[in-house]
Amino acid sequence: MDAARFVVDALERAGVGQVVVAPGSRSAPLVYALAEAEADGRLTIHVRTDERVAGFTALGLALGAHAAVAVVTTSGTAVGNLLPAVMEANHTGTPLVVLSADRPEELRGTGANQATQQLDLFGDHVRFATDVPAGIDPGSAVSTALSAARGRLQDIPAGPVQVNLAFRDPLTPALDGSEWERLLPVVDPVAEASVVAGGEPVAERGVEAAGAVAAGPESLPSSSHRTVVVAGHGAGPEAEHFARMLGLPLLAEPSSNARFGPNAIGPYRLLLEQFGPDSRHPIERVVLFGRPTLSRQIGRLLARTELERALFLPRPVPWFEAGRRAELILTQWDQLLGFAGHGPDGWLRAWQDSAERAETALDAVLAATPAGAGGLTGPQVARALWARAQQDPGSNLMLGSSNPVRDVELAGRPTADNNVTVHANRGLAGIDGTIATATGVALATGRATRVLLGDLTFLHDAGALNIGPTEQKPRLQAIVLNDAGGGIFSVLEHGTLAQAPNYASAVERFFGTPHTVQLGALAEAYGWDHTLVRTPAELDAALAAPVQGCSIVEVSASRAGLRELHARVASALGGR
Repeated sequence: MDAARFVVDALERAGVGQVVVAPGSRSAPLVYALAEAEADGRLTIHVRTDERVAGFTALGLALGAHAAVAVVTTSGTAVGNLLPAVMEANHTGTPLVVLSADRPEELRGTGANQATQQLDLFGDHVRFATDVPAGIDPGSAVSTALSAARGRLQDIPAGPVQVNLAFRDPLTPALDGSEWERLLPVVDPVAEASVVAGGEPVAERGVEAAGAVAAGPESLPSSSHRTVVVAGHGAGPEAEHFARMLGLPLLAEPSSNARFGPNAIGPYRLLLEQFGPDSRHPIERVVLFGRPTLSRQIGRLLARTELERALFLPRPVPWFEAGRRAELILTQWDQLLGFAGHGPDGWLRAWQDSAERAETALDAVLAATPAGAGGLTGPQVARALWARAQQDPGSNLMLGSSNPVRDVELAGRPTADNNVTVHANRGLAGIDGTIATATGVALATGRATRVLLGDLTFLHDAGALNIGPTEQKPRLQAIVLNDAGGGIFSVLEHGTLAQAPNYASAVERFFGTPHTVQLGALAEAYGWDHTLVRTPAELDAALAAPVQGCSIVEVSASRAGLRELHARVASALGGR
């Protein structure tokens, strides 16, 4: 218990305010020590019975709070269930602190129950991992781990860490009247002065180039180039500021949190050919903020060797290795200004005019797509949800992988201001943990949070619907596009194979993965409100309601005709 209390003290001194606990016997000392701290108002604890759900809930808490969050598990397979969340945290630079309880050294390698090799279980996915033997004060190990998690070690980006803590019996507080007594470790005041309480993770800080906000006309470049600004995941609002300052078109993914302002181009991926090498106004240069992960069109743009391309990297990021990308790497704001230049006369206007025509054409295509027996389409839902979320300033929007985030990239019309914070697990773009991540974001911020996801993504994380009666409930609305399977494969190469008689059944079984789950029954089992919508009017009504408590809006959809719909959209907007 003393060792466990030292861990909690170290967390508190470092400003960690949220911990997710997955129950178990070997981690009991940590749980009781955390319960003491919560009773004193020093920490907030969240309990989840599924370790994978716990890991992604902690990930969402860290994303929402812009702070390090810890997750506690018992020994054995419990630790392994955190791997998906740790992998995602690694690739997004999120400070997730794994506190894994373990058997003491004398029980390891003896066949003892739930004993395995837990140290280095996460391999290269953690910034720091250490094993603390039973009976040793773990305070120093926890402090070092938090420094690594927050990106305070030189040239190492923020990210997940593991502190593996061995505990011997007894694993519970004494019941002799001394159970609330605490032995505080001796604190070095000089060392403690260097600890910044609650500091935000390096990977989630705001505008890196603070001078950019105050940049005046004298600091703007004199050169002129037909440059486009691409804002990938995590780019941040500085990408919007940069594009607006230089009069350049902004091609921003939804989770860039830069998809706003007069320079933002909505359906950009279908407009790139209008500014290709054989056009009247070909693109000359590309400036990249963040990490683009969504469209093949942007991938092809960045692969064009005749273009001058620059990637802005003011700090280490976990997804980049030196020498692995072809862009010119720039670390200073003034370097980036000089590379991009300002937009020539008519450059931005040409993009804005094309975007306006494309938005009108997209409205026409979606309006001409009736809500038949199959219900609504992904782009229709994405357009409506994006507009509704923007009307709720300060709210959060979580976007599931596969089609939903791409539907928003296509149909989410940029607004004048950035009214919503967008999250998406784009580190590894998995479908796992989406509901749990959204739950964490909602709990960390205390704000209304909507999550758009497909039915398979929803079912993959159905365990996250289980929030116990003693736990804090998020303000969370899950909008589930239920097309009874995996729709994204319809618009990829598999969709062509599905039209061939000898492949149709294989594509449907192995990629369409059809199911017959009744989402309403699942919602009722977990105590979530449920609404089924089939028409645009029903969708608008469901989205208009305030987000209170936990609710599911099930959108009836069909995969039939999805490939043809995207072809009509591409044709109408001028793409392929």
